[in-house]
Amino acid sequence: MPLPGPDTHVVELRVPGLIGTSGDDLLDATSTVDVAGDGVGRVIRPADRLRRPAPGPVLCALGRSVSRTLEGYLWSRMTSGGAAKAAWALLFPFSLVNVAQWMLPPESASAPRTSRALTAVCRSLLRVTGVLLTMLLVAQLAVVSLDLVAGQCLRPGSGCLGGAPSWLRDTAVARTAVGVVPLLAVVAVLFAVASASWPVRAARLREPRPDLPGGTLVDDQDDTTTLRCLHSVAALGTVAVVLLGDPLRAPEGAVGSTAWILALALPGLAVGGAAFRTHRLLGPASRFALLALALCLVGVATVVPASARDGATVPFVTGAGAMVELVAAALFATCVLFAVLLIPTAVVARGAWSGLPQRLRPWAGGWAAAPALALAGLLGGGFGAGLAIAARYLLDADLALPRGYALITLLWGAGLAVATLVAGYALVAGPLRRRRRGVPEVLRLMETRDADLAEAADAWARAAWERKHLHRLVLAVVLVMIAGAAALVVVRVAELDIPALLTPLSALGVVALGALALALLRAVYTTATGTQRVRHLAAFADLVCFWPRVAHPVVPPSYALKVVPELAERTKEHLRKHDNRVVVAGYHVGGLLALITAGRLTAELTPAERERLGVLTAGAPLQWGYQRAFPAVFGHETLERLYGGLDGRWRGLCRGTDTFGGGATTWRHQVTGGDLLGIGYLPEGGVGPLDAAERGAHGVLVLGGDHWLPDPMPGPVSGRRWAPGVRRHADYIAEPEWDRAVACAAGLAGPSPAIPEPTRPTGPAPVPGDVFGGPRVPSSRVGGGAF
Repeated sequence: MPLPGPDTHVVELRVPGLIGTSGDDLLDATSTVDVAGDGVGRVIRPADRLRRPAPGPVLCALGRSVSRTLEGYLWSRMTSGGAAKAAWALLFPFSLVNVAQWMLPPESASAPRTSRALTAVCRSLLRVTGVLLTMLLVAQLAVVSLDLVAGQCLRPGSGCLGGAPSWLRDTAVARTAVGVVPLLAVVAVLFAVASASWPVRAARLREPRPDLPGGTLVDDQDDTTTLRCLHSVAALGTVAVVLLGDPLRAPEGAVGSTAWILALALPGLAVGGAAFRTHRLLGPASRFALLALALCLVGVATVVPASARDGATVPFVTGAGAMVELVAAALFATCVLFAVLLIPTAVVARGAWSGLPQRLRPWAGGWAAAPALALAGLLGGGFGAGLAIAARYLLDADLALPRGYALITLLWGAGLAVATLVAGYALVAGPLRRRRRGVPEVLRLMETRDADLAEAADAWARAAWERKHLHRLVLAVVLVMIAGAAALVVVRVAELDIPALLTPLSALGVVALGALALALLRAVYTTATGTQRVRHLAAFADLVCFWPRVAHPVVPPSYALKVVPELAERTKEHLRKHDNRVVVAGYHVGGLLALITAGRLTAELTPAERERLGVLTAGAPLQWGYQRAFPAVFGHETLERLYGGLDGRWRGLCRGTDTFGGGATTWRHQVTGGDLLGIGYLPEGGVGPLDAAERGAHGVLVLGGDHWLPDPMPGPVSGRRWAPGVRRHADYIAEPEWDRAVACAAGLAGPSPAIPEPTRPTGPAPVPGDVFGGPRVPSSRVGGGAF
């Protein structure tokens, strides 16, 4: 690394990780001003009173003050604000299909041919599931618009919607059109969402790099275009089948029968094209012809069957209910097949991670994609049923719904009951665990005050328990609902009666689904009306919009495909000045974006430029979530290679009280002989035991690349904003250690120097064991505890 000279300058480029983060919050400034970007992705700096870019606070390093430029990259406009972006809340089940695709076990070139074939089949089933979910959504909306509104509310003599004109009630074609227009509008919205993309002011990520963190996230716009066409065709075909009546029985007449056959062929073509990737053969002319044919079929299905019912005094019958049940059955079968085939795929991939500690192993042994896909189906069915139930009570409680909806209410009632029991268990498990174990000894090493010991120990135990068990609780609830869904399929096929004993659960399910529908509508409204009003949706938006479209195109475009190349380009621009050192600092998901950017840059920069690059992550959900849930994207070997390539200039700020943002580069933590020990990535490359954590100022413990922060802060620090109380996942920027971590990432300082051991606070005697909540291990096994 070049020696820092008198003109050394540090550029700190911050990346937020939660939607709704303002520029003032990101840079911890009273005001900010744009200095680059296109308005969607904005590069900002602190501003002075005249709204001009101001220099950032100096950085104390090398025994002197080093000048620093503070910048931030805001991407929140890609996920919130505006009616178009609000549609993502409706499409969360679709997004889970994409999430499941990225959760598949890693596939190596040396894997057996059978393993690669199984993985290919799993990917095909995910694309098929995506098409079925689109059809399910349209069919469920048809239950509301065609059955409830057009078929029942607007029938002649109905007291529902009393303001409707008589000519509308007496004309079947007009009534049908009232039900069809909202469905066509929904299909148009789905098409628009799938067509949206972000302009990238840099070279797009086209080349996959499996050897880099996040290197498989690439921009495949051509594949998305054809998948979008197939999903639109499947949606329009569903509308046509519903209008023509029973999907399993052709209507009378040559025109109706021909339209029915073609309408069924359209979803079949979409499913086959998605499964076998033949959709890549569709050119612009073929896509246009398919869409035109589908629209014509909808028009024929609207006019021909309805014209035969003009003047009818009974509600006309559509195939919406039957179509919902048919698509739901196909969706259930596909999810079961996917779960079965994923078992041998995960077993074969086990050799790649079986030697890792428990903390770094994939969730559910690499099988987590199956419950994620099942959750997508459950939420898809629940959203549609919830909207139908809410619409029925808003219009007329006496309106009839398909019989299958009663089974869905029963399922969600049971799911809510199980989730309530699980949540109750989680509320008491953490404190009880803390009382069994006493105060973690690491709190004493962090100079925690006597008055804060109890609160800190409770928060520490709660976070440790949640890191270890939260995903298992979610998995348990999903598996219970899957088992319930299987039982209800048997009940529906055998046409069994629901026992009266389960009636309360059905009533509870009605409440749950109604609340789900209202929450969904509120999410759409708040997302459309402003960024600052949607922070409660941040976790969902991060999950939804992070991943590129691979299995389902009708989801918001990935912000990562825009943020990463533009961050990389901005970093290169700063590194062209030979005295500049750049630290890409990310909070929460911003830390993942920073790591992906740094990985790409290590493969593109010259050795001299790479030596002036560093990364800082704060509260990044890497080890707890993304490294375990997406092992093919954030693989252990890729992160190890990145840490060695940066020569240890990847620094991670973390707290033991933070469930989502624990250690990033270390694991198997153990307090032995008054020292914090562990295993982690080594600057020279590889993995191994680390030197004992060095104690820094204000109670910080620096172990390898991780800076473990005391929570709460021991006390106010002169010149720093004070943030009292246990903060868990919030306010990392207020930490005094932030600047020192930036200096370390810039290569201007090593770990915090050792300081004289302070007088340790008195309190209950510590209980030996893993300080971060793993299984207890003998103290002779240095670093042997699983985190």
